[in-house]
This record gives sequence, C-alpha cells and structure tokens, in this order.
Amino acid sequence: MMPPKPALSLLALLYLFPLSVSAGLHQYTGVGAGWWSSDRSSIGHLPPAAEHPAAVVRVFAAPTVRWRGVFAVHSWIVVKPEGAGAYTRYDYTAWGDPIRVNGFVPDGRWFGRAPEVVFAADGDAATAMIPRMRAAIDAYPWRNPGDYRAWPGPNSNTFVAAVLDAAPEVDVTLPPTAIGKDFPYDGHWLRRTASGTGLRLTLGGYAGLTVGWVEGIELSILGAVAGVDVRRPALKLPGLGRLGLPA
Repeated sequence: MMPPKPALSLLALLYLFPLSVSAGLHQYTGVGAGWWSSDRSSIGHLPPAAEHPAAVVRVFAAPTVRWRGVFAVHSWIVVKPEGAGAYTRYDYTAWGDPIRVNGFVPDGRWFGRAPEVVFAADGDAATAMIPRMRAAIDAYPWRNPGDYRAWPGPNSNTFVAAVLDAAPEVDVTLPPTAIGKDFPYDGHWLRRTASGTGLRLTLGGYAGLTVGWVEGIELSILGAVAGVDVRRPALKLPGLGRLGLPA
C-alpha cells in the first residue's frame, strides 16, 4: 500500500525542501572546504579572561566540516569560574580521546564557519551551573576512544545535550540542526527534557518526538528535526535551523 500523497507532500515540504535549500547555500558560500587551512580564529565574542573576573558559561554551535555542514552543526561548551584567568573549552570529537579540552580557541570559528551563541550565562548564574556541568562531563559515559559516532550519536551534540541536562535552569535548547542531541546517551528512550518542561521520546536517535515548553514540538526522522517553537514563535527546519524569533 502506497503512502498517501498528502503525507509525502508534507514530508517533502518539511524535510527535503529545506535540506535542498541548505545544500544550495552551502555550495554557494563554499566555506569550510579545506580542513587544515580553514580559519579557526576567535570571533571576538569573549573578552580576555583576565579582564572579566565574573564566571562565564557559553554554548556555541557552528556548521560542521565539509558536506556535513549542509544539515548539521557542531556544538561545544566554554566555562570560566569566577576569578579564573582562562576559559576552558570542551568539545567531543572523532579523533583521540573524544572529550577534548582546550583543543581550540574558546570562541573560535569551526573550520572557517563562525559559531552562533546558543546560550550565555554570567556571574552568579554561571557560578551555580559550572560545578554541575563539570560533574556531568566527568561522568559522561561515552568517553573512550572509538565511542564517537557522527550519526545517530553519540557525537558532539549528544555530549553538550548531556551536560545541559545537568543545568535545567538553562532555558534554551540546542538548534534543530544539532543532529545527535536526541541520542539516548543514558539509555533512556523516554525521559524529561533537559529543561524539565516536557518529554522526549527517542528510538535510538533514529527517530523521535519532543514536546516541551522550552523545546517546543520537534519531530526527528533519521536525526533531521522539524518542528515549531510556540514560546518564541519560530519554525524549526532541517538544514536551515530556526526561522522566526531568536531562541
């Protein structure tokens, strides 16, 4: 029995068309084609740590390398306790020990692509989060060489999502292009969302449904997410990310 035409049309509209547009934009910009020669310099978002005594937490995301940038971002976390003289950046990567500490500039471009700030906290709010985030990093189960999997996870976005789970006061969610964020790093196929405002159902990261006040409604098919944010009105589309009010 063939699927009904309206369902196929909706699938094309929500998934195939946005990915096609994203592929065209990626080809047009031509950024990030060279792995070793790409720009990884600071975007100038973070002030020198010595000049900024307050505690800092940042979550960044940037399109990933080469063709994967059509539909996926790489995310990472930066923390600095109050009075610390340096930032600490945590990435989860496919090479070496997966949890990579200070392997790159804290607010640097990801192989030529400027990151967006997904979340920012300073001062007392950041001070309260940092110990819990670091404890989540230390306890992260997928930390051995060979554990990283680009799809469906665990990847960089799985790692950041797990750390954000330790700080439910974070009132944002990773971009819909953060493929791997719904991978069940803790083995639970049904659980509360990181914000504690909803539920997430996932089938091994291959498909899933998230409904929450902070997260909105997200339908994941093979890691590609389409949905809607009701709280801050926006569409969420594969490849293109959010279209609407900023998160």
